[in-house]
Amino acid sequence: MTKVQPIDEVKDPVQEKSADLNKPQKSLIIGGLVVAAILLSYLAFTQTIAQPLLLVIGVLLGYTLLHARFGFTSAFRRLASVGNGQAIRSHMLMLAVAVTLFAPILAFGYSFFGGGVSGYVAPLGVSLLVGAFLFGIGMQLGGGCASGTLYAVGGGRTVMFITLLFFIVGSTIGAYHLPFWTEDLPAFEPVSLATSTGLGYGGAWALSIALFGLITCITIIIEKKRKPPKMAPVPSTRGWKRIFRGSWPLFAAAIALAVLNALTLMTRGTPWGVTSAFALWGSKVLMFFGVDVASWGYWQGANEAALQSSIFADSTTILNLGVILGAFLASAAGGLFKFTSINLKNVAAAVIGGLLLGYGARLAFGCNIGAYFGGIASFSLHGYIWGILALAGTSVALYIRPLFGLSVPKSKDSFC
Repeated sequence: MTKVQPIDEVKDPVQEKSADLNKPQKSLIIGGLVVAAILLSYLAFTQTIAQPLLLVIGVLLGYTLLHARFGFTSAFRRLASVGNGQAIRSHMLMLAVAVTLFAPILAFGYSFFGGGVSGYVAPLGVSLLVGAFLFGIGMQLGGGCASGTLYAVGGGRTVMFITLLFFIVGSTIGAYHLPFWTEDLPAFEPVSLATSTGLGYGGAWALSIALFGLITCITIIIEKKRKPPKMAPVPSTRGWKRIFRGSWPLFAAAIALAVLNALTLMTRGTPWGVTSAFALWGSKVLMFFGVDVASWGYWQGANEAALQSSIFADSTTILNLGVILGAFLASAAGGLFKFTSINLKNVAAAVIGGLLLGYGARLAFGCNIGAYFGGIASFSLHGYIWGILALAGTSVALYIRPLFGLSVPKSKDSFC
């Protein structure tokens, strides 16, 4: 059997261009499909029509993320450590497809079910700067970003269950503290490249494509200067079977994720997001134990209805459950699902990383999905600022990772 490195790890011993895959774990596949079918049926009978559709989209998102090993954490780490920009260029392709799809949707302003649509456009202030920086550190200690944590849990990476737990804790604390960061500290109004500049969605699309091209060129220049190793191939298969088993090319996953994000926007009226559900889950637990979370500033106004409703009425929760299920099915189809070992240093890094991830995401108005992917796709300036500060946090985290026994890529390493 070919040994596959755990999800989102950087080093990979696989050097061959082709390798045999493990046999599908049929019992796990059947179990995952049964759980998905039960949840889909429950949503169809108890919730609006959008919820079961979002579950399907979530499953496809999780399947895509794991199949391609499509990472944000590892992409930032490769660039910051040795100058490998291959994965960042796949992000630029994803964003280019996303803005191309988002522009007409946001311009016309209608979803599949007749409601309005709105992108993620957030204020520019201290909260964003601090939150994105903390998130960048957190994802390098916790071993994954928001989407990475979900699909790593679905893939059976044991330590990521701890990261997820403290991600929820950190997000809940961040929700409690958010009024201080947003109301008591300086901030500028949100800036949309489309509506705040007079460019319109056509001009904002052209500017965005130019920026993605510039970032792509910068990564190529960095690679020529630093001469980092290329990403090593991972086990895959050929033909139509590759749809279900084996690794997908990064470019294919980038396109798929952009299309699925656009479908999410058309289905629920807002882009894909992850971490607002974590604040909801944590607050629901506190409510169960008698804490008056309804009095928090975060849960006033538009967020109040979510706190009082079932979590199955929360579209972000449904997407998250779908991502976990999709990653689980992809892992089982590739014969890869297996709980991994942990040690005290892994646990400590997961705890600290999870807290920073959750707290940072709340302060920064989102994570790598809601702020970076969704924000940039929505033509929001805060998405670009988030990316810069998260990369800065990643650079700092490279000096912290060895304290927890976590590797830092060197120029001689190969990448998965």
